[in-house]
Amino acid sequence: MASGGDRSSELAGGPAERLVTRPLHLLASQARRLTGSSEIAMVPGFLRHGGRRLHFAVTDNEDAHGPDGPGSPPVWAVNIHGYFAGGGMYWRESVRLAERTGWRVVNPSLPGFGGSDPLGWDEVSMETLARQVGLVLAHVGAGPAVVMGHSMGGAVAVQYAYRNAGRTLGLIYRDGVATPAWRDRSGVIPTLLTPFLPDMGPLVDMGAAVAMDLPDLLIGRLSATVRSLLPDVRHNLRTMGRTAAVGSMLLTVDLRSEVRSLAALGLPMLAEWGCFDRLATGATAAEFASCAHVPVQWLPGGHSWMLARPEGQADVLAHLPAGRDFVTLVEERWRRQVATERRLQAATGA
Repeated sequence: MASGGDRSSELAGGPAERLVTRPLHLLASQARRLTGSSEIAMVPGFLRHGGRRLHFAVTDNEDAHGPDGPGSPPVWAVNIHGYFAGGGMYWRESVRLAERTGWRVVNPSLPGFGGSDPLGWDEVSMETLARQVGLVLAHVGAGPAVVMGHSMGGAVAVQYAYRNAGRTLGLIYRDGVATPAWRDRSGVIPTLLTPFLPDMGPLVDMGAAVAMDLPDLLIGRLSATVRSLLPDVRHNLRTMGRTAAVGSMLLTVDLRSEVRSLAALGLPMLAEWGCFDRLATGATAAEFASCAHVPVQWLPGGHSWMLARPEGQADVLAHLPAGRDFVTLVEERWRRQVATERRLQAATGA
């Protein structure tokens, strides 16, 4: 990604457009105020494709290198947000992940969220959302990436990995909704409402689950958490009517066969769940784990534990045996990818 006051973007399927932004150092300074005192910051940008603007941010650790040391290409990761969220809500987490792992991390804001232009109702699909992730990764020049998704983003991550297995180093699936068990609501609210309002009971229960998750978001550094959430919330309120189609689509998604296919390919996968999650319940965690043939890593917090505890993901990878094993497998896959690319370059004389 080019740096400086002027940027240009040209993608297949869309005309080049001159992107005028504030100087890079001012963007990084603003990002550090949102993410803390880290030496690494998320630098925001956007691209245009098909007439729509797609927002993203990428860590500014441009000197990052892979596990084989300086001179080797970095490990990339993409952090895909949940419904009614945006990439900005996860900046603090991505910065800590970059610090602890040495990875370069990209946060896309999917269409209709975090300031990105919405899709048309007839364009909404999991496949289309996954393609937006690919556009952002190509735009920033990312190599094969660890794909990390939360809630809706977990489903998008599965779809992306399934369509781009050769470009995926591993999948970190967090309180996701790619499998249908999360839609089976059996609590008090559905039991009371279903006899009178059969279609509303599950939806009201989902709304209650989201409301009950809010106190967990306010644990810890309250002011920092609120500052990280508000910008995307404001954007999303303005586009709420045009993203309802995405919410409706999520009620029909079933990617169990795709998860099984990824497991059969031997893709490293890590399943993580907040132990108090009432939206994507324990039954949903068990369903995904069964398809992926991996154990669930239960973590303190609710559905959005990583927003309140942005260091949590880095801690999982650094301290939990499953997290360390995942990193080892990712690095092995990265080395195979690097070796393959070098052989291709030698063969073509590039």
